[in-house]
Amino acid sequence: MDLTQTVHPDAITILGEAIPLGASRRMDLGIASLFTDTPVEVPIIIERSAIPGPTVLITAGIHGDEVNGVEVVRQIISHGVNKPAKGSIICIPVVNVFGFIARSRYFPDGRDLNRAFPGLKGGSLASRVAHRFTTEVLPAADLCMDFHTGGAERNNAAQVRIAPDDAQLKTLAEIFQAPFTLIEPQIEGSYRGTCQKMGIPNLLNESGMSLRLDKEMAREAVDGAIRVLHYLGMLAPGIRVPVPSHKNVVVANNKWVRAERSGFLHVKVAMHQYVEAGEVLCTISDPYGSKSEPMTAARSGYVINISRAPMVYQGDAIFNMALEVEA
Repeated sequence: MDLTQTVHPDAITILGEAIPLGASRRMDLGIASLFTDTPVEVPIIIERSAIPGPTVLITAGIHGDEVNGVEVVRQIISHGVNKPAKGSIICIPVVNVFGFIARSRYFPDGRDLNRAFPGLKGGSLASRVAHRFTTEVLPAADLCMDFHTGGAERNNAAQVRIAPDDAQLKTLAEIFQAPFTLIEPQIEGSYRGTCQKMGIPNLLNESGMSLRLDKEMAREAVDGAIRVLHYLGMLAPGIRVPVPSHKNVVVANNKWVRAERSGFLHVKVAMHQYVEAGEVLCTISDPYGSKSEPMTAARSGYVINISRAPMVYQGDAIFNMALEVEA
């Protein structure tokens, strides 16, 4: 499917409502309330041009603590990037509002929404939200861009993730131009995996860490979204198309480096840095000042994830290294 030639000349249907060309809507995906019977709204912001074109669905906050992704979508809306020259743009800044309120990755039932897709109508709370999203919002999309961060205390390098052997997604990733493109298989129960089964391309962006705002990474992700919308001919007049300040490195294989002992973690390398085999990645020391041991890189590669935990246990994942890079 050539997304640049995709058109929806008539109404698109979201949550059972037909949205005509040229319309703007704010709708609510929410299906449950707090214990106090206070409704929990999950706003869906829809902008349709009067000119037919593709429909792009932009989401964040599938994990409620990944606030940098929410910031990306907020900027897309606040800067008017979501008002297309043609086609339609649907923005959901916070999908997991329950987790967002609680500053938690998970739903109140302890489930990870990104393992609950495509969901069940009568299932758990997370599963019900996934089901309504999958059946009443997702079918309208021709392309999805989903914004995440690293989980727990792990900081992710700016990257997009795409499925293997998907030429269309690889082209879109090249246009997005994140510093890294990771080629990774789909995970069962994930939003991205469900998109693949439905034949909808999904660019997943990772930038930063949970419960932290990183304005530089957020701006870089917004720039990538702008470049994709420009490629599709959807970018509104007056919005500058940013030129990337870095090359895009395509990563075919990556490997976690785990702590060899417990103690205080002292990181010696920077995000995005290329390190040689044998180079010191960090030292791990005891709290008494008597021991401090270095950990070195077993192989050369780029640093694409760093743990920001002050203390680690033996076996904790502390770095992710891009080991095999496509030319």
